[in-house]
Amino acid sequence: MQFIDDATISVAAGNGGDGLVAWRREKYIPKGGPAGGDGGHGGSVYLEATRELTTLVEFRFKRSFAADPGKPGGTSNKSGKSGEDLVIRVPAGTLVYRTIEEQPEAFLVDLKATGERVRAAKGGRGGLGNQHFATSTRQAPHFAEKGEPGERCSLRLELRLLADCGIVGLPNAGKSTLLSVVSAARPKIADYPFTTLEPQLGVVRVSEEESFLMVDVPGLIAGAHEGAGLGDLFLRHVERTRVLLHLLDGAKSLPEMLGGKEVIERELAAWNPRLADEPTLLVVSKLDLPDARERLRELRERFPQVLGISAATGEGVRELIYAAWQTIAAAPLPTIAPLEPAHIILKPNEAFFIRKDGDAFVISGDRIERLAAMTDFESDGGLARFEQILAKMGVEKKLRELGAAEGDTVRIADIEFTYS
Repeated sequence: MQFIDDATISVAAGNGGDGLVAWRREKYIPKGGPAGGDGGHGGSVYLEATRELTTLVEFRFKRSFAADPGKPGGTSNKSGKSGEDLVIRVPAGTLVYRTIEEQPEAFLVDLKATGERVRAAKGGRGGLGNQHFATSTRQAPHFAEKGEPGERCSLRLELRLLADCGIVGLPNAGKSTLLSVVSAARPKIADYPFTTLEPQLGVVRVSEEESFLMVDVPGLIAGAHEGAGLGDLFLRHVERTRVLLHLLDGAKSLPEMLGGKEVIERELAAWNPRLADEPTLLVVSKLDLPDARERLRELRERFPQVLGISAATGEGVRELIYAAWQTIAAAPLPTIAPLEPAHIILKPNEAFFIRKDGDAFVISGDRIERLAAMTDFESDGGLARFEQILAKMGVEKKLRELGAAEGDTVRIADIEFTYS
């Protein structure tokens, strides 16, 4: 399965159902009052984190998602059925960024734990039926509200795997082989660099009751933090580990091993200085090969705690699992600086904006655009109510100040009418 680290999808919440124009039709009540029911609310779109997914590959094939709309109102003041919410499952560790229309992209949430969810797009409110618009002077309103449009937005998903232990090292150091031995993961293994082109996640069983997650981060090279060898895509997964397992290739000479160790440490520190202080187990691989034991002995003269393993024979593997488990248990949770969700606050005098576009006056603003979308302009009553609300909001006054005259074109979203 190809690993997909980033994905962009579009989501649409359901529109609210339209309110109904209806009248009481009961025996002995020849002139029943308004009895149009309200439309149902549109379904919202949620994202929910789960441990069952480890990649974003599913969003490579499906990129558009929509929740159900609300049903229209019924007679006898019956409300329409609300649309079902849509829940999109994503891997735990997914960062979500949202773009609405032409606004700049804003961070929405970090879904770190299984079960965490966020509403990405809110369903539209159901339109009110004509029962709500009866007054002492307007006892038979012949209009109702349309349903409010559901929110639509683009979501950029960025996955950062959550694992307890991350295996790092130069290409072909034996990381994939080790993961395949200690867990049920089956990564692609071959005797050449960059065999692994995607992070692999495995569950390592310590005992019947205890286990931890281990991730094999594809081989890092010099310049990885700047994107060399796709390193910048892989280094982000190391940030969320509690312990690093630094694998050195036992088939190399001592200078090569020390040089490789420096490369990895330099790249980790350049990506995130915190990684330089993360608990790290230094491990020499391939003890079954000639000269590997001598390399291990020489390394222990400099680093007494270095461990040695052979994934081929199993030598030292169990000891490594226990050492990793003990280090994980003693290590603090990684402190990742949280991103702050963007908040856009309109001041009272910024409830709407008016600009000139050629000969037309274009009015924009969240509230006023929703109002226009929910107004039945085919109804004289609906149009009169719309104009009254605009007057109360100060829109009409502002238009006059900007020079709007009888017969000028006024546009709100995709609705156009003549100013009078």
